[in-house]
Amino acid sequence: MKRYPTVKRYPTVLTIAGSDSGGGAGIQADLKTIAALGAYGASVLTALTAQNTQGVRGIHPVPPDFVETQLNAVFEDITVDAVKIGMVDAGAVAEVIAMVLDRYQPTQVVFDPVMVATSGARLIRDETVEVLWQTLFPRATLITPNLDEAQVLVGWPIDSLEKMKTAALELVQRGCRGVLLKGGHLLGPRLYDVLALEGEEVPQVFESVHIESANVHGTGCTLSSAVATYLALGYPLAEAIARAKEYVAGAIEAGREVTTGHGHGPLNHSFSPQKMQLFS
Repeated sequence: MKRYPTVKRYPTVLTIAGSDSGGGAGIQADLKTIAALGAYGASVLTALTAQNTQGVRGIHPVPPDFVETQLNAVFEDITVDAVKIGMVDAGAVAEVIAMVLDRYQPTQVVFDPVMVATSGARLIRDETVEVLWQTLFPRATLITPNLDEAQVLVGWPIDSLEKMKTAALELVQRGCRGVLLKGGHLLGPRLYDVLALEGEEVPQVFESVHIESANVHGTGCTLSSAVATYLALGYPLAEAIARAKEYVAGAIEAGREVTTGHGHGPLNHSFSPQKMQLFS
């Protein structure tokens, strides 16, 4: 095969997550976000789901050995600037991902731990949560739990901004390097997200305006993949989070009056597409 000399490359984000056949969340939302923000997206599937805007009809897990095969195929060929991890519902898959992260040492890893469905149902077993504490949490630059997921991790209710700060600091004390605790489930006209980092005693609070919309399916996937993309583009963590929040707010606003399906529709990921950037 003829090879051509290259002097530039795309900033690249690898997303490790489940698919969403409805296109609003999971791998599909991640890849749309990464492209919209000017980077190149690679992907590794951990599960296939049959779902649409009205709910999930089935989940088909990908065997751990094939997850590893996908990971090796990407890392052996493509320079990965940041990794986003989403749905990991089996301890064996978490162990494989941790092993491969140790092998290739990506500098930026954002983990969105999917644990609780919108209905409130638990999506992950207690023993799998324990494996995550031993494998992926300490290897992630940042974890991005929502309130329901953080409550699973700390074991007590979180119903105020002050409790969010306490919970985020507790998660760092228990071994996480960075925690962005998302407060979107708290009722009120203002939204608060709390960032706690290893070695810092005072968490940072990000404040934003609540946008009323029925089309918020995939918001968590979109935010975490946007943070990973901005990290891949070279932004410091706090600025990457701020920019990612601005992107998500714009995507919600742009998709607020659009109808996709008969349930909770997706964001408008392409509301402000950026030109693909290049690294020398």
